[in-house]
Amino acid sequence: MCTNIGIKLMVKKVNQSRKKETQKKLKLSPPLIVLVIVIIAAAGYLIYENFFKSKVTEVQEYFFTKEGELSFTDSTGNLIKKVDLEIADSEYDRQLGLMFRRSMTENQAMLFIFPYERIQSFWMRNTNISLDMIFVNKDKKIITIHKNTRILSDQSYPSSEPAMYVVEVIAGFTDKYNIKVSDRIEWIDYKINK
Repeated sequence: MCTNIGIKLMVKKVNQSRKKETQKKLKLSPPLIVLVIVIIAAAGYLIYENFFKSKVTEVQEYFFTKEGELSFTDSTGNLIKKVDLEIADSEYDRQLGLMFRRSMTENQAMLFIFPYERIQSFWMRNTNISLDMIFVNKDKKIITIHKNTRILSDQSYPSSEPAMYVVEVIAGFTDKYNIKVSDRIEWIDYKINK
């Protein structure tokens, strides 16, 4: 019996001794702990920046550039209203349109010129200004008007018939000047003369 108790005591001492050695091996010095924390923090930051943080790019704001003048006339040719004109006649300019603009005056319009007449459809993605959209056929006759469009929307605003031109003006413009379907447009393009 004595031998069993002695063996048990010896095993217990050996286990305690091993436990102390293990604790000594695992004991880290304060500078080492700080270094480990800094490395983990730096790795976490790099992972966050490269994989999780959404890439927000600065959006360039665009401003009105007068490139012509546009006249709205009634069906008999009487002048209703004349406005300054910016022209979107390239694929890039038509895609950009009035996106990222913060303001527009009543005396400004954008004219979209397409290479051929077809059903056109516009939306208001990235457009911060409510607009009236005026769709015009190849004969320069107004065929569709969408009034007070909803900003920053993917809602589709289509023409009711094939259109070759679209004029965008500030919301409320067509009501204020009583511009309606069957009225006409004409314009002078300063870009042609450059």
